Amino acid sequence: MTSDQLVPMPTDWRRALAIVAHPDDLEYGASAAIACWTDAGHEVAYALATVGEAGIDGIAPAECGPLRTQEQIASAAVVGVETVEFLDHRDGVIEYGTALRRDFAAAIRRHRPELVLTLNHHDTWKGGTAWNTPDHRAVGRAVLDAVGDAGNRWIFPELTEEGLEPWNGVRYVAVAGSPHPTHAVDAGAGAERAVQSLLAHRTYIEALTDEDPETYCRAFLNGTMTAVAQRFGGRPAVAFQVFSR
Repeated sequence: MTSDQLVPMPTDWRRALAIVAHPDDLEYGASAAIACWTDAGHEVAYALATVGEAGIDGIAPAECGPLRTQEQIASAAVVGVETVEFLDHRDGVIEYGTALRRDFAAAIRRHRPELVLTLNHHDTWKGGTAWNTPDHRAVGRAVLDAVGDAGNRWIFPELTEEGLEPWNGVRYVAVAGSPHPTHAVDAGAGAERAVQSLLAHRTYIEALTDEDPETYCRAFLNGTMTAVAQRFGGRPAVAFQVFSR
């Protein structure tokens, strides 16, 4: 056990909104925590910037998008999430800017969460040797900015005209997959559902690896959660970088 221990995630919230770039982004780690939260009565909704249509080399986007949409909806249901929105940005070429911030601010105003989740917005993943993708960087940074936009009626005033009143109730933003985690969620009760949730992306997994899909999913998630245990009292866990507001 190291001295640099992670602290438990706050639980004094009722609604969460997870905003990420692609189908499967949440399933590569965060879904074990989400399963635990929905078990405890928290409400969680997903908003995805894209449908992941450019994610599988052997399947054309027009065919791939609908497949990945259905897999994401099924995957979310495994961990107790019923609301999944797709914001129709183009996979692979998401651009940080006001259009992206506006769409995310609108989603935050619609769902009015106290907790917002996203995926690693930093340039690299843990260790600094693997470059993060443009979509992840753009989406993560836009989410952090959109939280403030959602509470300011004078930024994107057209949202108010559309009936989306400002929402300044976000108390925490949690970044999954960050190389600088601060908090963690005990994954024990949600670990098996996390495996099944990732496995629901079978078309993507089968294109990604020649390994048996369930073996791949179980090994990846167990390895990730076990690694976090070193900084969380020996308990397998999901780590987040948490920004308080």
